[in-house]
Amino acid sequence: MKSVYIHIPFCSDICSYCDFCKFYKNDEWIDKYLSILEQEVIELYKGETINTIYIGGGTPSILDLNQLKKLFKIINIFNKEIDEFTFECNVESITKEKLEYLYNNGVDRLSIGVQSFNDKYLKYLNRHHTKEEVFERIKLAKEIGFNNINIDLIYAIENEKLEELEEDLNIFLELDITHISTYSLIIEPNTKLYIGKTKEIEEELDYEMYNLICSKLKENGYEHYEISNFAKTNYESKHNLVYWNNEEYYGFGISASGYINNVRYTNTKSLNRYLKGEYVSESHKLDKQETIENEFILGLRKIEGINKEKFFKKYNMHINDIEVVKELLKNRKLLENKENVYINPKYIYTSNLVLEEFINFAC
Repeated sequence: MKSVYIHIPFCSDICSYCDFCKFYKNDEWIDKYLSILEQEVIELYKGETINTIYIGGGTPSILDLNQLKKLFKIINIFNKEIDEFTFECNVESITKEKLEYLYNNGVDRLSIGVQSFNDKYLKYLNRHHTKEEVFERIKLAKEIGFNNINIDLIYAIENEKLEELEEDLNIFLELDITHISTYSLIIEPNTKLYIGKTKEIEEELDYEMYNLICSKLKENGYEHYEISNFAKTNYESKHNLVYWNNEEYYGFGISASGYINNVRYTNTKSLNRYLKGEYVSESHKLDKQETIENEFILGLRKIEGINKEKFFKKYNMHINDIEVVKELLKNRKLLENKENVYINPKYIYTSNLVLEEFINFAC
């Protein structure tokens, strides 16, 4: 199985928390970018069958219809047997015409950057939509035929109260959609919030908010299948599971990362270099130790953890024979059942402390 991630870095505005590679929308730049993107795909794609595609950004939905047509001409280069095709959208750039084009060209999953339904926090995050617009666009998407929709929700915003987060969750549940990704706000360097010296909330409140999210969504039929992700049955993100299962995928576009033939690579963040065809900024061929390290760091993000039989087939070793696994099972930071080894639910919130045990461990 192979997957493809394509990065579209253009936005109409810059969110205050965003540290992804992005540029203000410029039609001349977009046209040049899509031409080089096509060149990159032609040069580097080796013809494998592609099962999942994810178009992220930036704001892919900011592209106009002609630009979308140019993008999908590139996508048609791939030999495809699609299990899932996700397209990221911002509420304010969703139109009926665009949704119909996406649906008619194979997109079967939308990921919509909502972040909050609270006007105060939308302004704080520099988002430019209303709760009413979210409901209108999602209703439109459903009418066109999209039944697999994710929204992103940010919590732990400065001065946010537990009651305000619960109200956001209640409104989300009214949307009756299949997936939610929830992210505790992290103040990243070089963002507007960082420059403005924004403070992160107290850890105790962050923990209460995380527990509220987990319990509220579980009560309403959502499975907590990855640290930050919740889905209705059979609506887990197949593309993102490729990452967490430590499987290979192409990354195309500025700043995109990929993992092909046991090489992890990251593309340049320089638009000038990318437009010159200088795609990759760094790459590294992994040895067995590093590959197994990634298997744990990624795989243990899943609530169900790592399948023992699959681990043995990949690495010809029993997961229970690894010393760090033995130790973590002994102190019950890891648990196991017949099929899997997984993080003790008590430690999911602080899972990074468990995952750090697998950095530079000995096989």
